[in-house]
Amino acid sequence: MDLVRHLECFVAVAEESHFGRAAARLGMAQPPLSQRIQRLERELGVRLFERSSRRVTITEAGTLLLADARELLARSDALMATARRIRDGETGLLRAALSPDIAGETVAALLADFERRHAGLELELHELTTAQQLARFASHDLDVGVVHHPCDVSGLELGPVLRRELGVLLPGDAPVAGLDEVPLASLAGYDLILFPRAGAPALYDDLLTACARNGYTPGTVRHGQGADFVRGLVLSAGAVALGPRDTRPRPAEEPERRPGSGPGIVWRPLVGAPLALRHSVAWPKGRGDAAVGAFADAATHVLRTTAGATADVPSRPMHLRPASEYWL
Repeated sequence: MDLVRHLECFVAVAEESHFGRAAARLGMAQPPLSQRIQRLERELGVRLFERSSRRVTITEAGTLLLADARELLARSDALMATARRIRDGETGLLRAALSPDIAGETVAALLADFERRHAGLELELHELTTAQQLARFASHDLDVGVVHHPCDVSGLELGPVLRRELGVLLPGDAPVAGLDEVPLASLAGYDLILFPRAGAPALYDDLLTACARNGYTPGTVRHGQGADFVRGLVLSAGAVALGPRDTRPRPAEEPERRPGSGPGIVWRPLVGAPLALRHSVAWPKGRGDAAVGAFADAATHVLRTTAGATADVPSRPMHLRPASEYWL
């Protein structure tokens, strides 16, 4: 028995004191309405109405049950409304991820933008590499994330591909630090600091390939991910790091602001912009509800306005190649 529908019939008849008017209110014929009331009476084991040819009168038992019936219907309506909001992405929990290279200012701007778009939704945000995100998508433990290309996007839907040009972080006393733009080939002799390859193998190989093609083959590739750790290596290990513009040093770290306290770190763009991070918002196929859409819109907007990303049309397909350290 559909208890909610039967209770709706009971309340309508009680309030109208007439089967015909109650049937019209419910948008149904009178005989099915009478049958529903009779079945509800059998299920409850009490008589709800006294019927005569001229009038319908609610019984004492019906009067005692009426308040509870109205409360149950109100709770049912509230439950269905909540379910609709969850379905439409207006409430609930959204599990999202950003890659570690996203700067703190960009993360803060994304959270503020998303809150404006979906104030009733709880956002559970994680810092995960592309490989970690793909694994969580596969295990259904992640709803949406920002991944680096190229990667295995089978089973995923993607937002627009965005490009962030990479520059170089280097010691302030390096010979090329005074240049407005640094040729990649001029970095010969410096080790290179990159994120661990396991986090995004195809991107890692692409970056080393592009470096080699532009005249820079580092003697050693050191691995680091945290901003402070990477900057420490740049200052002390004769190494340089790649980073987008939004990872450039804070003003307090620039050498001209710290006289007598060491070389400091500078960020410089590369001549010809040969290196870039390409990424997009990704989510499992069929999961693109309003909540995912709001996160995708917020992330895309903030990456463009805060992190300096631009729309990208790749010159070649962003497909995966057989795994290798890097290729020429």
